[in-house]
This record gives sequence, C-alpha cells and structure tokens, in this order.
Amino acid sequence: MGKGLTFLLVLVLVISVKGYEEEEESGSEGSGRKLFILHDSVEVVKSEAGGMKVVKGITGKFVDKPMHIGFIYMEPKSLFIPQYLDSNLILFIRRGEAKVGSIRNDKLVEQDLKTGDIYTIDAGSVFYIENTGEGQRLQIICSIDTSESLTWHAFQSFFIGGGRNPSSILAGFDKETLSTAFNVSVSELEEFLSPEPSGAIVYISPESKSPNLWTHFINLEHHQKKAHLKKFVLFEGDVDVTESKEERPSWSLGKLVKSLFINENKENKDKVRDSGDDVYNLYDRNPDFQNSYGWSLAVDDSQYKPLNHSGIGVYLVNLTAGSMMAPHINPTASEYGIVLRGSGSIQIVFPNGTLAMNTKVNEGDVFWIPRYFPFCQISSRTGPLEFFGFTTSSQRNHPQFLVGRGSLFQTMFGRELVVSFGSTEKKFEKFIYAQNESTILSTASVAPPDDVNRVILKKGKREKMIPKLAKKLSNDMMMGFE
Repeated sequence: MGKGLTFLLVLVLVISVKGYEEEEESGSEGSGRKLFILHDSVEVVKSEAGGMKVVKGITGKFVDKPMHIGFIYMEPKSLFIPQYLDSNLILFIRRGEAKVGSIRNDKLVEQDLKTGDIYTIDAGSVFYIENTGEGQRLQIICSIDTSESLTWHAFQSFFIGGGRNPSSILAGFDKETLSTAFNVSVSELEEFLSPEPSGAIVYISPESKSPNLWTHFINLEHHQKKAHLKKFVLFEGDVDVTESKEERPSWSLGKLVKSLFINENKENKDKVRDSGDDVYNLYDRNPDFQNSYGWSLAVDDSQYKPLNHSGIGVYLVNLTAGSMMAPHINPTASEYGIVLRGSGSIQIVFPNGTLAMNTKVNEGDVFWIPRYFPFCQISSRTGPLEFFGFTTSSQRNHPQFLVGRGSLFQTMFGRELVVSFGSTEKKFEKFIYAQNESTILSTASVAPPDDVNRVILKKGKREKMIPKLAKKLSNDMMMGFE
C-alpha cells in the first residue's frame, strides 16, 4: 500500500512538470533528468535602452507558491518607465547602481540601490527604475510572486506612461470620457497621449538636444514626481481632508504637461529617501555559516521586515572549487536558485528514494527545489559555484541536513534508527560519525569537471559547447547579462 501511494505521488510530480522534460534523443546521457531546471523564458520587454526576460515557474501539486524569476538589464542613463504590477517584486541588484521610486503610504519613496541590495515593491504600487551608474549597465534579478495576480500563474504590467509599445492604461478610455475626467479638451488630451515608440525602457539623457517626456520627468522636483504618479492611482477618498488647499496637489492636465517641460522651482515636499529599513545589502553582513569550503547566508523577515508582506525569503551561497552543500531537505519552503557564476551540478531525489535529477548547471541557469525533496549542490573542480535565490517562506529556514556533524542521523542516533537500516550499532555509529564537517563539505572526488557544459569566453567571442537544450537556456538567460 505504501509503495502504491509513493508511486502515485511520483506520477503526479512527473505529470505536473511534463512540459519541462528534456527534448533530447531517447537513450542520450541525462535524458529526462532536467525536471527541475526552468528553461521556459519569455522576453517581455525589449528596447534600445534595455530589456527584461522572465523565466516562468511551474504549477502543480508540489508548488507551494507560484513564482517567476525576472532578469532586467538597463543601459547607462536609462529609465524603466512608471508602471504597477499585479504581483509582488523583490529586486536584487546584481551589478550597477539604481534609483527606484515608488508610491508607499501616499508618499513617493526614492531609494538609491547598489550592488548586493535587495528591495521590495508591493503589488499595485506604482514604481520606476532609473540606472544611475555612470557608464555602467544595470543588472537586476527579481522574484515575481504571482499569489495576488489576476491569473495566479502569470503576471501583468500596467504602464502609467507609454506610447505605441507599451500603451498607457489611459489610452484605453474613450477620449470624450477621459477629457471630461481631466477637464481638458480632446485636442489637449490627444497631444498628451501622442505615442512615443521608444519602449518600456527609455534613454534619459539631459544632454540631448531634444529630450523626451521621461527625461523631463526624472529632472522634476520630488513632490512633482509624486503628484504625477499619484494622478493615475489616487482616488478621491484617499485625499487627506486635513490638508490645506495650498498643500493639496493640483491635478490639472495642463499643469501636468507644463511641469514636465518647465523647470518649476518649488519646495521639495514629502521627500522620503534612503530610509533605513527599506533596503538590505547581502554583501554587508557576515555569513550564517562559513568554513574552508564555502559560506552561505539567508535573509528572513526578522532581519528585513519588508519580506514579511511578500512572504518570500532570500539566500546566497558560495561554494569553493570541489565543494558540496551537504544533502539536506527544506521542511518549510521550496526554493528557486540562479547560478551567478561558476558551474557545478545539482542532485535531487524523489520521495521514493530514486534519483529525480543529476544535471550540470552553469552561469545563468535557473533551478527550483520542491519543498521536502532531498537535494545537494556541488561545485566544479576548477572553480567556485555561487548561486542566489528565493524561498517561498519569509520565516527563518531550518534546513535538515542528512550528512555531517549535527545531521539528522547524528541527532537521532539510537537503537530505532540502527534497526531501521538493518545494521549494528557499532557499524552505524562509525558510518554516521565519519564526516566531521557540517553543512558545506569537501567533495573533489565527485565534483563535476569543467568540461563541455562550460560557457567559455575566448578572445571576446563566446564559444558555447553545450547540449541543445542547455544551449537554448544559456542564450535566453544570458542575453544582456555579460
């Protein structure tokens, strides 16, 4: 009966991820063993100034929180135009510097971010991202939590600004209705909503002889930006009745357009910048665990309070060459990982004790580990493996290690455990206490070599020597990230 139930569980898992199986020829090495590599990527934004790709997560019985992974790259002096999403975001600044502006509690919060920072944006909150790094491309990795999205497993952007592509949400209204709402003429409205086919990520160069709308927007005073963003999301009931007439923003469309092209010298009101609890840098803290073979750290809502709302945690792991994150299970959350640098392999085990996946991973690969499934990560023999990721719980994670000092076997050592393995107490004790290290172990003998799966950069030209599916994934994921 127990074996039958286990078989059914495994069958459900295979069905839930059937669209993600390898498309390799029958009998080839590793066939059917990439069930937990996410390679369904979609380009959602592309322009001269930058782009965004989304690696879609999966849905099924073993998925406890729907999540996608986004990759944003922005050229110097560029802006991701104001928008809001039906999903919660956690931004991780992989490289570069950025300024993120968003409406929070009726205020415009502008937060300066640098490499290693994580930052949250709630679903429905209007925001924009500016690349402030001098001459440097901005690279962002983000979790897209679709728990609150309209379609649960997808996500939708609602652009405040926009032209031909993307279109502003205002463009969908009847012109007469919208002109009446704004209290302007139809001709004024059409002039304001005239399309600019520059895309969702645009250049904002103050030196330009003909600066665009968003160049003027970025150069506005703080309170002016707030007024423009709130115009599209503020309902009448949200206005504080205690405000004086002088303090209330004017919502005239004529003044809105005028202020975008005329530098009005006004007092900077409601300015909120660099508030302490809004940002958290992963590289500014000591690891939770560290030894000669690597280190790891995790951030939960007790350390970074904004995670409490999203219910998502963050982690970062660095394994030296020929090292292993010891086999373990996550009893409280699934995890999504992105290889930041290096190469290695990941092994995942099915509930029935058979191997679910043993596959090599390279920089840019995205993987996921279902809750409760045993797994380990191993770095290659010739270089370190660094990976960053998200967990589906913002509570403190308590991974249960199966091997090493302080492992489950050592903690539970006793007659019952010995009998379950059909061993003797002396042999079993010698076996489980043979490993003196914990958490991260030296495993050079089983570490994968840095062979044909590695992406090699030579003389400025990329030579990809990887199987066809891995090649497609690498192309999709690494576009704009090197």
